[in-house]
This record gives sequence, C-alpha cells and structure tokens, in this order.
Amino acid sequence: MSNGFHEVRLPLRLSLGASGGPGRRTDIVALSNGGETRNARWADARRRYDVGTGLRGLDDLYRLIEFFEARRGQLYGFRFRDPVDNRSGAHGQAPTAIDQLIGEGDGVTTLFELTKTYSDPGGATTRRIEKPAEGSVLVAVDGARLAPGDFSVDAVAGLITIYPGAVPAPGAQVTAGFEFDIPVRFDTDRIEISLAAFKAGAVPSVPLVEIKP
Repeated sequence: MSNGFHEVRLPLRLSLGASGGPGRRTDIVALSNGGETRNARWADARRRYDVGTGLRGLDDLYRLIEFFEARRGQLYGFRFRDPVDNRSGAHGQAPTAIDQLIGEGDGVTTLFELTKTYSDPGGATTRRIEKPAEGSVLVAVDGARLAPGDFSVDAVAGLITIYPGAVPAPGAQVTAGFEFDIPVRFDTDRIEISLAAFKAGAVPSVPLVEIKP
C-alpha cells in the first residue's frame, strides 16, 4: 500500500447504497478471418464505485462532505465496505475458519497472506485481501480452528502470523475466514452539489477507485 492512507472506513450507511464493482482491462484484436484474440492487460480486477447513490438525505450529504474534506479529496485513501462482496464466504453468511485456503504448511513458515478465491468449473482467480475487518479473522489448520492466542493479524496489510506451538506441519492446509474492506480513494477533487436538485431526488456523482499496490 502506498503512502497517504487513513485507516478509517467510509460510514457504512453511505457505502451500503453505493453502486459499482470490479472491472478489468482486456485487449481484443479482430483478425482478418473474422476471429479474435484476447489479452488481459491487468492481472487483477480494479474496483470502482459511486457513493452518490447511497445518499438518502441531508444528514448523509453533510457526513459525506465532512469525510471528503478530512481525506482532502483524492489525497488520502481510506477503507470502503463493498455492499455485496465483503466477506470470505457467501454473502450474508458469517465467516468460518475454513472459508478460504490461504496456504500450506511446511513446518517452518509462520506468515500467510489473506486471500479470496473466486472459482467455478471454468476457471478461478485469487485476490489478495489487504484490509480485513479488525476482530473478524478466524484461522484453522487442517480444519482445526486456532485459538485467538495462537496467531495474530496485521489488519493493515492482511497478514496472519501463526505463533510457535501452532506452526502448520508439512502439507497441512491453512484456511481462514474474515470480513474485509477495500482500500480506495476519491476519484475526484470536487463534489458538485445543488441543494435544490438534491431535494428533488438528484444525487451528486462521488466516484471512488480501488488503490492497487
């Protein structure tokens, strides 16, 4: 994560009504025979949102302006809770310690990165989770849940450290469950507001973009 990040979360009331999601960049070249070739320019998706759609009243508008000013527009990043994709398991279900495979033991390694894998019979992609929600992370080794005193969580970088006495044996599967935020920044230095239009139902566009390492 680059410099200029505040470990604060956009108020959930604002994020839950946001619109947006993941985007990718793919080059498509049309061939002379009518076929095409496709090449992924990005290894991972980058997420974009608009929190203007989450504003429900003047109180929300004032809260957003206060948060925007505290971040100085685009200058400082912050945490954002995706209204749909914000946990290790299925939407709406509490995380469990066996939700995601995050590594395999070798008897020595104690540091593991939190990840989330999206898969179906056609393929899979794995995403690094850098901003787990504090207090939400559960860890298991070969299905046996570790006690809170057996590991620590770096909630700023999404890293798990397993303490001596619980170090995974060679071949042991290390799994985790968690809730998480996304590191984002405002994608504008200006918010255009017309109070009359807002009262009439028009909301300002307030774009956010995911910060990639």
